[in-house]
Amino acid sequence: MSRILLLHKPWGVLSQFTDREGRPTLADYIDLPGVHPAGRLDRDSEGLLVLTDDGALNARITRPGPDSAGKTYWVQVEGEPDEAALEALRTGVELRDGLTLPAKVDRMDPPDLPERDPPVRFRRHIPTRWLAITLYEGRNRQVRRMTATVGHPTLRLVRYRVASWTLDGLARGESLLLSG
Repeated sequence: MSRILLLHKPWGVLSQFTDREGRPTLADYIDLPGVHPAGRLDRDSEGLLVLTDDGALNARITRPGPDSAGKTYWVQVEGEPDEAALEALRTGVELRDGLTLPAKVDRMDPPDLPERDPPVRFRRHIPTRWLAITLYEGRNRQVRRMTATVGHPTLRLVRYRVASWTLDGLARGESLLLSG
């Protein structure tokens, strides 16, 4: 039977088990041999990370395309994106490595999350907006590159959902073991 572990990865933690520079890693939070991250979540991002010992499940989670399960991110961006910026994100953004697949993008109220440590920079005269962005591919730093391309740099990025699993009920640094 395969094992699936859901982790609420804190900001500043690498999505790997070792680091030559001594930075925080998954090993600081998980003591379950044989599981591997299904995809990555950048060090400066936080949220849901799925780990499993099932190679086929790992491939399904990380496989790009409109038939993939999708990953939803809660994204705090600088400024207030207009409809043209949101539509660009929805239809695909041209990045250095090609056009992104269409994404689902909605404005959202600020989520009920603990403050990030360290806190997100605050500028009194520049508003911010939270967006829910669902991707069906997983390029390197894709959400950050997409929002920057449309003129709204990402300030905070939290992965809320992977396939049918969500962060609901998981405190920062907490994990939940499921059976497959």
